[in-house]
Amino acid sequence: MKKTVIIGASENRSRYAYLAAEMLHEYKNEFVPVGVKAGEVLGKQILDLKKKPAIPDVDTVTLYISPTNQQAWYDYILSLKPKRVIFNPGTENPELESILTENKIEALEACTLVLLRSNQY
Repeated sequence: MKKTVIIGASENRSRYAYLAAEMLHEYKNEFVPVGVKAGEVLGKQILDLKKKPAIPDVDTVTLYISPTNQQAWYDYILSLKPKRVIFNPGTENPELESILTENKIEALEACTLVLLRSNQY
């Protein structure tokens, strides 16, 4: 089973990060919500991004934070050793994409929701 870390997770049901968690759950993909605000998503506590929680066996990181907020987390994202990082609409970041590529991590500008619905996840 693919484990996905949602960076920018939110318990606000109208946020795309929450919708991604719902859809990952629906499609039987394990997810780990990580964000700067405490809360809960589908019974899972949102881990505190500021504490840079260690998460083993990460397949995918899906980003829901703006490019200006990503820079502080570059090293953390690399430390997760994902196979790929999905830049959802509005999170595209050429600098981070280049760093990921240099580290042999796939950088994908796409929408997690679309990938799941179209069986491309």
